[in-house]
Amino acid sequence: MARYNPLHPGKFIKEVYLKPFNLTCREVADYLKVSRSTFSRLVNQHSDLSPEMALRLSKVLGRSPESWLAMQNSYDLWKAKKTVNVDKLEKLDLGE
Repeated sequence: MARYNPLHPGKFIKEVYLKPFNLTCREVADYLKVSRSTFSRLVNQHSDLSPEMALRLSKVLGRSPESWLAMQNSYDLWKAKKTVNVDKLEKLDLGE
């Protein structure tokens, strides 16, 4: 298994946008037109990034919605690889 540990989108937002630009969750949440608690849950990695939030983040912070969703997907897959054991699974013979 790869040792690469992808960032949760919330941690990425905190490290790349909030800290360097001295932004608060409330300020960004206002631009996103979401509650501070909704944005705070994402930034503190207590919730996952939704397609709706990806669209909002794309408009407010930049990057494509697809890149935001890819970041969430990479993080989710990395977490699953750490917990799901597939050693006893066998490939289904589809005659290929």
